Amino acid sequence: MTNALPLSPLDGGIVPAASFASLLDRHDLAPTWDVPHGSLEVPEATTILAMRWADGVVMAGDRRATAGNVIAHRRVKKVYPADDRSAVAISGTAGMALELTKLFQTELEHYEKIEDMRLSLDGKANFLARLVRGNLPLAFQGLVVVPLFCGYDEQEEAGKLYSYDVVGGRYDEQDYATTGSGGSEARAFLKSAWTPGLAEPAAIRVAVEALVAASEEDAATGGPDPKRGIYPNIVTVTADGYREVPDEEIAPIAIDVMEGRP
Repeated sequence: MTNALPLSPLDGGIVPAASFASLLDRHDLAPTWDVPHGSLEVPEATTILAMRWADGVVMAGDRRATAGNVIAHRRVKKVYPADDRSAVAISGTAGMALELTKLFQTELEHYEKIEDMRLSLDGKANFLARLVRGNLPLAFQGLVVVPLFCGYDEQEEAGKLYSYDVVGGRYDEQDYATTGSGGSEARAFLKSAWTPGLAEPAAIRVAVEALVAASEEDAATGGPDPKRGIYPNIVTVTADGYREVPDEEIAPIAIDVMEGRP
């Protein structure tokens, strides 16, 4: 037996046997990172956001990653399925964030196979907080990971949002949440543009508008680029599950938003 907290999955806890990372730890198979001291120019994922709409939640991210003052990548995907009822978006050190996301996906799949039940949405949010907290030693060396998490709560029949800080603090968000280098600009836009009960097309448009507004003030945030066919990464999560919005659906919205900017 391990000395991990033996909490019930129904109240947001995790039983030790259902943790894939704990299983690796018990057999000394968990990966370790030895990062040298000093400055590293590593790609950083920037602006992400999530918000409620009438039937669930929408989550979006721009596509740019930067390394210092250089654009490292123009087509980075920042929003991923956690499972078929939830999604996670990444900001911070891109490589570390992607590894954390893969581990989170594996943990949820492992839990469902071992327990023969899906972890509650609150339990998933707690699990992600634990993973972020586990990255703290690397965060002190500048390899920071700060995600957003959202999903459809089948018990409450509503979409829910969660934000995090660098030490793994978890915060329930009521209407919308943003983070990343352009997060404050995106939040300022959502404060005036978001309204309760948005339909899906309106929610997607507001998400695009918020990212465009952020890109105009924050050099690390990439706006839509119709010439290169680069558009925000946007997903929705409802009672019907996770859906990635295709570029063909986002493109006309993004072009219209950009043409309407002063």
